[in-house]
Amino acid sequence: MRLVKHLLEGKAAAIHSTGPDQPVLDAIRMMADKYVGALLVMDGDQLVGIVSERDYARKVILKGRSSADTPVREIMTAAVLTVGPGDSVNHCMKLVTEKRVRHLPVMDGGKVVGVLSIGDLVKAVIDDQAEQLEHLQRYIAG
Repeated sequence: MRLVKHLLEGKAAAIHSTGPDQPVLDAIRMMADKYVGALLVMDGDQLVGIVSERDYARKVILKGRSSADTPVREIMTAAVLTVGPGDSVNHCMKLVTEKRVRHLPVMDGGKVVGVLSIGDLVKAVIDDQAEQLEHLQRYIAG
């Protein structure tokens, strides 16, 4: 069973973040530049929230707010679901499915050490299934 720490080993170490007082427009630009769907909201080294394209669509666009004048803190999700390096991929899949989130920050000792997306998790499940299938085929072929 693969763990979060194994997935992080295969990912780039970059953690994309913004500050809570930054304009939403800057956060959206960064998401576009980095090809990510969410940014961690950090106050120094402290994780204080997460902001996603979904937050932007629902809390800025649909409400007619200004992207340039609205700070990230007003649209971010403050109650962030996190996982640890020792959590299983299955646990993470259960979280993203039940809580309907697409990104899970990874915390170790109170510090952010990475972020897993639903895409990372699905890829891991597919890779594990392919490996199991190959193993079964070798077993059957004897």
